This record gives sequence, structure tokens and C-alpha cells, in this order.
Amino acid sequence: MNTHRFPILPLVSTAVSAVLAVSLATGAVAQTAARPGNAPAPTGLSTGAAAEYRLGSGDAIKISVFQNPDMTLETRVSESGTITFPLLGVVRIGGLSISDAEQRIADGLKKGNFVKQPQVTIVVLKVTGNQASVLGQVNQPGRYPLEVADMRLTDLLANARGVSPAGGDLLVLTGQRGGKPFRLEIDLPTLFGPNGREQDVVVLNGDVLWVDRYPMVYIYGEVQKPGQIRLERGMTLLQGLAAGGGLTLRGTDRGIRVHRKDASGKVQEIKPAMDEALKDGDVIFVRESLF
Repeated sequence: MNTHRFPILPLVSTAVSAVLAVSLATGAVAQTAARPGNAPAPTGLSTGAAAEYRLGSGDAIKISVFQNPDMTLETRVSESGTITFPLLGVVRIGGLSISDAEQRIADGLKKGNFVKQPQVTIVVLKVTGNQASVLGQVNQPGRYPLEVADMRLTDLLANARGVSPAGGDLLVLTGQRGGKPFRLEIDLPTLFGPNGREQDVVVLNGDVLWVDRYPMVYIYGEVQKPGQIRLERGMTLLQGLAAGGGLTLRGTDRGIRVHRKDASGKVQEIKPAMDEALKDGDVIFVRESLF
């Protein structure tokens, strides 16, 4: 019996190894099947490098070369996207990422036999070249630097201190993409919905973000509080009357008329139902009861 006991061990080890190999392979297949269509890994787990900031005209930068302090330079990128660097003269770095600009200067120093193995470092001191504007109903309108390459619409809106109390839900982003005019209308609440990341687009140099005012309706006649009312999302005629304080003792809901502009801009008088949604610019008139 002893002559057959020990030769079995290699066979057991081989079997265990085969089972482990099949298990690992099955796990790999399961992980692949969990992302049908070769879908990319979740964003939070992505190992890809983030996009780099690209230098723009007006940016203040500091350039240093390792073990060559005499080449340290603080300068601004000119309107034409160039700088003047010692020994190299005019170097075009506008539009380049920081790493590409470092490599361009290093290549120039190496090809000119000024430094054998140059190690160039660029630090952006102040961003002024890449900017976007925020206008309309925000708490702090103005021009803001795009300090990172993947700065998004919500980041730009946060720099402007958010939407003001008079601002609405409609955002309009305009600019250029691929040399062609670009315009995108965004519903603010959708930025925080399930697909908000798709609407939270990357902002580019020269973009303009416009925040529209909130929509209004107007009510007059036999109501408690005539005047303008903020039109909330999905507000009905009945809710509009309630926002106006309701009818006076002389008012009647049988005499309610709404004046509304059509697509051509012509004002029409309509008789909507109480559960019909109001539109921006509607004028509600409540008649006096005859009895």
C-alpha cells in the first residue's frame, strides 16, 4: 500500500491547479459579461490619466531647468502663443499641454547642445489665457479662468456663486466646437438626475454660459393679490389663482381668460381648464361676477 500512497500527491496537486485555473477563468468571464458590449469600467475606477491643462495667451508661468538655475524664467505667454527663452529665443507653447511644452523646451536645449539631459519644469502661476464667461441671473457674473482641462459646467456655475433668486432652470452654453458654432440648452435640475453627467459638459476657452430669468405669469382682475407670479414647473391655472391669493368676493371662475402669445407673437385669448398648465408670459384675467 505504501508504494501507491506518495505517487498520488502529484496527481492531486495537478487536479487542484486545474480547478483553480478553471475558477479564475470563470471569474474573468463573469467580470467581462458584467460589462456587455465591452463597456468601459466605471469612471471612478478608471486608471486613465486626466486631461492636461493647455497653455493660453496671457498665462503667467515659471520655467526651471534642473541644475541650471540661470535658466529659470518667469514670463507670460504672448498673444501669439510664444515665449522668449534663454538660448532658444522664441518658442511657441500656446495650445500645448504643460508636459508637451516642457518637452519642446527640453528638446531645444538638447538639440542645441546647451544641456545634455535637460529636465524642464513648468509651473502655471496665473491662468488668464483660457477663460469662460457667465452671464445672466447668477450671483457673480463675469469671466472665470479654466484652471483645469476638464472643467465642467457645474464647476463654472459654482465659480459664479450659483444661480441668483431671480434665475430660472434654463441654462444656455454657447461657443465653438471643431471650428463650428456650438449651442446647448440645459435644464438645471437634470444636472443632478441619473444622467446628469451627460449634461454636465466640459467647458472650453471662450464659452459663454447664460442663465435665463425664471418664467413669469401675470394675474389681474378680481383676485386678492394681482401682479406677477413666478411660474413654477408644471404650475396649473388653479395653482396660479392660488398664488394670486384666490378670487375676491366679486370674482368668478366662470369668467377667467388667459392671454397667451402664439408662435408668431400674436396674443390670443383662451379659456383653459383649471388643470391646464400655464406658460411663460401668460396673463390671467379674472372677471367680476354679474350676480
